[in-house]
Amino acid sequence: MIMLKPLNPKALGQEFEKELSVQDYSKKSVIDGVQLINLNMFVDDGGSLAEIVRFDENGNLQILPEFKVRQTTFSQMLPGTIKAFHLHFNQEDVWFIMPYDRLLIGLFDCRKDSPTYNQQMRFVLGAGKATALYIPRGVAHGLANLWSQPANMIYLVNQCFNASEPDEQRLPWDILGEDFWTIRKG
Repeated sequence: MIMLKPLNPKALGQEFEKELSVQDYSKKSVIDGVQLINLNMFVDDGGSLAEIVRFDENGNLQILPEFKVRQTTFSQMLPGTIKAFHLHFNQEDVWFIMPYDRLLIGLFDCRKDSPTYNQQMRFVLGAGKATALYIPRGVAHGLANLWSQPANMIYLVNQCFNASEPDEQRLPWDILGEDFWTIRKG
């Protein structure tokens, strides 16, 4: 029988020991008002099914009872696309990325009176999970498809888009730095 002995950093060559680090697995803080809502996803040998939304008797989302859906939109992002950043003064969004797709999401809080003012969030949606993302007004948001396949999303908003008076304020895509939208190596 082989007896395995525990190692410590001193068991490695000096050139490797000084390069060691540990990935941060701690729970990341969430911007005030932002919600990541796990949805039911059922998988069997014939495929999968995910419930995106249920409505109450008044037409409001059951997962966000104060949210009244006014418009639902489908969007496809081709590989290499970055759509960022924009925010709304009156509109809230609920995003759903198809579970078999993958998009990098970026958020940051622009609301000067928010307890999480200027805080950032960066995470992947889709990637095998069914999750809804609620984005309150004043939180800048964007997304990027850094992978090799198109990715699809459905989003619900609480007001209809008006092209003559859009409630869509733009910020530079790289306001958090170009590297914000790159795959982290390591």
